[in-house]
Formats: sequence, structure tokens, C-alpha cells
Amino acid sequence: MRYAIGEGGGAAQTILGQRFYPIMVAEKQVCWMKATLRGPGGHGSLPLRGGAMARLGRALSTLDQNRLPVHLTPVAHQMIAAIAEALPAPADTLLARLLDTAQTDATLDQMAAQGIHAARVLDALLHNTVNATVVHGGHKTNVIPSVIELELDGRVLPGYTADDIQAEVKELLGDDLELEIIRHDPGLAEPDIALVGLLSSLVREADPAAVPIPAMVGGFTDGRMFARLGIQNYGFLPQNLPDSFSGLGLVHGADERVPAESIDFGARILYRLLERYQG
Repeated sequence: MRYAIGEGGGAAQTILGQRFYPIMVAEKQVCWMKATLRGPGGHGSLPLRGGAMARLGRALSTLDQNRLPVHLTPVAHQMIAAIAEALPAPADTLLARLLDTAQTDATLDQMAAQGIHAARVLDALLHNTVNATVVHGGHKTNVIPSVIELELDGRVLPGYTADDIQAEVKELLGDDLELEIIRHDPGLAEPDIALVGLLSSLVREADPAAVPIPAMVGGFTDGRMFARLGIQNYGFLPQNLPDSFSGLGLVHGADERVPAESIDFGARILYRLLERYQG
């Protein structure tokens, strides 16, 4: 197996006083889709029921009020179990309930109601997801369109395919939905976690309080390009960020930055990785 080191993990995240270092071994796949909604059109001055606009409204409402089915992948299970094991009660019990697929969605709703920001991230790691992002339809204010195109940002969990998420979306919105894939970046079906042990030991040596965990990200990284070549990518750019530092909140912002000490911390770990790796 060939390996790559890249973005997507390694930065310390403090939860309830415990410092976790996620090592990204998997990421969700991009699967962008286009739904075409059809119905009677006509002049805007005349009442019309059940047209393409009405279908659009129902589709958007359905997407807003429902999730796709729960899927507990091996990486998500390992990640959540490792976090739960390191946290005190009652957080450990709450997280452990996510691993019972009969309780997953109710637990996510409970976490969101309690204002736990991680709920949205965990939600994405436990489902294939789809969000409506772009609508094309109509060309004049006084003409009711007969065709509307709705672009959907779908993200597919490792081990699942574009066909899987298409089937789930049709199950939700109706089997007669015209749905086509406009972009799909497939990833590795099963991550190779052979290097996680070495990466974890390097982090613990540099930070004895560290809790390294295998992780998956809900977005996508440059690692998807390596996946096309059969290369396992690890998101591993170690940074011992201070507990009060909100790195995620600064990403892509005008004041994006990390402490210089964290860069030095990570550079030393990566140097030791190159020294010890025996491929």
C-alpha cells in the first residue's frame, strides 16, 4: 500500500478538558446531483395547483425535515467510541448512544437542542447527506415555469456509492424523481489504517496528554485525488493548539492563522515520522 500525508486532521481539539488529535483516515465523497421537476406551466395571472413550483416547495420542505438513513461506518464507530471512552459522564453515555443506530437520530436531536455544536459534524458522519444549493427555473415574472432544475450537494460515506445515495434521495422525494449525477469523486471503499499506530505514538511522545483518534471528515480534501490512484491519505498536520484557540472559526477567513509554536510542534513530528517510517 502507498501512503500520503496531507490536510484534514492533526490539529488538537479540546473537549471537556481532554485534548484530542484526530488522524483523518477517511472522508466523504462528493456526489453532486441535479433533480428535474416538471409540471404544468402557464400564465401567471391564472391560478395553478400542482405545478413544478409546488413540487419544488414540497421537495425542499421534505429535505429540510428529514435525514437520510443512519449508516455507522467502521471509522465513525472507532472515532466516536474513542472520544466517548476518554470523556467523563454524562458525555460518555450520550456519545455512546450514537453507536446504537436505533437511537442515533434522537441523540443527535438531543445534542442539537442542548446547543452542542459537534452535533452537526457528527450528524454528517453518520448519514449520507444532501442539501439543496442551486435552483434554475422560470424566465419571466408572469410565466409559470413548467420545468425547474434543483442542484443538490450530496456527500457519500466511505463504503457507499453514488447509486446508494440516489436511491436514498428517491426514497425520500419519490421514485418518479428525475435525478442525475453531475459530479462524483469516488474514494477508497475501505481505509487502510496501518499507519495510525505510528502516527498516534508520535503525537503522544510530543504531547503526553494527547488522545489520538482515527477520524473521518464530512467535507473533502486533496486526499480524494490520491484515492483515485489507490493511495491511502492521512490527514495529519499536527498542531498543539491552545485550548482557547478557535482554529476552525478562522479557516478561510481574513485573519486565518495558527500559532508559530504549533507549526514547530507539527514540523518536529513530521520529521520524526520520516525518520521512523519503514515502508
